[in-house]
Amino acid sequence: MHTSQTKKTLSIFWKHAMKYRGRAAFILGSLILVTGLQTYTTTIYRDLINMLTEGKVINDLAPAFWLIVLIFSINMFRQLLWRVTNFVNNYFQPKVMADLTNTCYQYLQKHSYGFFTSKFVGSLVTKVKRYERSFEVIADQITFDLGQSIVVTVFIIAILLWQYPVFGIMILVWSIAFFIFCYYFAKYKLPYDIERAESDTYATGQLADSITNNVNIKAFSSYGLENKRFDTVTDRQFRSRQKSWNLGTIGELVQGVSMVCLELLIMYVALRYWQKGLLNVGDIALLQLYYLRVVDKLWSTGKNIRNIYEAIADANEMTEMLSKPHGIQDLPSAPLLSASKGGIEFKDVTFSYHRKKQPIFTGFNFAIKPGERVALVGPSGGGKSTILKLLLRFHDIDSGSISIDSQNIASVTQDSLRNAISLVPQDPILFHRTIADNIRYAKPEATDEEVISVAKLAHAHEFIERMPLGYKSLVGERGIKLSGGERQRVAIARAILKAAPILILDEATSSLDSESEMFIQDALKTLMKSCTTIVVAHRLSTIMQMDRIVVISGGKIIEEGEHDELLKARSGTYQKLWNIQAGGFSSA
Repeated sequence: MHTSQTKKTLSIFWKHAMKYRGRAAFILGSLILVTGLQTYTTTIYRDLINMLTEGKVINDLAPAFWLIVLIFSINMFRQLLWRVTNFVNNYFQPKVMADLTNTCYQYLQKHSYGFFTSKFVGSLVTKVKRYERSFEVIADQITFDLGQSIVVTVFIIAILLWQYPVFGIMILVWSIAFFIFCYYFAKYKLPYDIERAESDTYATGQLADSITNNVNIKAFSSYGLENKRFDTVTDRQFRSRQKSWNLGTIGELVQGVSMVCLELLIMYVALRYWQKGLLNVGDIALLQLYYLRVVDKLWSTGKNIRNIYEAIADANEMTEMLSKPHGIQDLPSAPLLSASKGGIEFKDVTFSYHRKKQPIFTGFNFAIKPGERVALVGPSGGGKSTILKLLLRFHDIDSGSISIDSQNIASVTQDSLRNAISLVPQDPILFHRTIADNIRYAKPEATDEEVISVAKLAHAHEFIERMPLGYKSLVGERGIKLSGGERQRVAIARAILKAAPILILDEATSSLDSESEMFIQDALKTLMKSCTTIVVAHRLSTIMQMDRIVVISGGKIIEEGEHDELLKARSGTYQKLWNIQAGGFSSA
């Protein structure tokens, strides 16, 4: 499972990087050239040392000066090329990271309503940010760390095999063994890195959830309970981190011991060769420099490989999200919904939130005529909100059909379906943008005059004008700077602006005072004249003027009719509900 997910992660990264293959190729070519020149420069220093120690340049320093000029020229070219490479990389990496973030964002947004109700927002945000960060880590490792280490080691071994075969073989064998150990040790450590990443994500989600519910914690004085709960979460995070980091320390111990042994072997053999006159002082200096460079690079290689695997472990969580099919999908070549009238029909609908659970609806039939105003009432849990979710296609039904103007909503695109419906929810959530932006969200091209006009109809203009920046005032995260009633009026203004053929009001006036409700009811009456309307309400006084009131209980329609007609029903459910609200609970 981990291997399969890792391949998918690397495949996604590769596809995004190859959109800029020219820049990627330039960076790779520069890496090889710069590293090759740096490795070659060391051999020139060797020749210079040998010239000086053997006394060949006592009378004429020109050959030595020419070597110095050559070294200067190579180093200057190398520095300039690498700076240019950095500029190219400064475009390449951030651009790919931005593309990856956009891919995650767009794919997540298309997940179903049910997907988001079962996920922590904080965890999803963490996974997206880790994804782009993981690419950055892997790209850095290839460009500046692991990739450079491999190229340096290959060049050094090639030169040693050419000029010092015995030492070349020694370092080649040791390097291969070192790489094999690092690879398999990192592979062994990967599950522990994944466990660490999962515990980090879980802790972030719990932290976000607790902060979001700060008011509840205060209201119930549950600091002690929440502190204990979060301490358990961070303890799990601590243990997974400690386990992962301890394994890393063990790996570094094995690598360090092997490096010390290699140095001892190289210096012993080098001294023996010098004693026999097979090596000069410059040669020994070169061997020591090459050994130090290989050891320095390969010491980092173990850590680089672990960093890559840790980055992959962090990214795999998001890859799993990207691999998960969207719960609600459009059919291939699905047409747009053409909803000019707004007639709605539920035909033999069977639905359950979980296939193995008791269905909410079984063979449910329900129709609304174009332009009809229908109220849904009944006990909580009877299925009223589920009807709205199914109409918006937040969930797919198990069997039967739902149609708008004789078009099956499962056969048309989701965007065209929802464009035909205006929704005012019970608890509107606003973007942390200006009030004008939130109202205009229903119609981005709307003018300021249109925004103000619908705000007046929704009785929102008055409170907006009292705010310091008026329509340019920011509403805060989720609209927290506005009261519940103010948020609902903004949502109603947005729905009026959308002017869709179908209007859904889900307890749309529940947070309003009586005076504001009176004004908004008048505005909604005007709006409802031109569209099909479904109202879910617990306050029955708000639905007395509906064309039809439908009582839902246990996933079935048990009563329907006009207000006066339902009140006359002997021992009817609607009558009981009305008596409770009109006369108080004691009379019921």
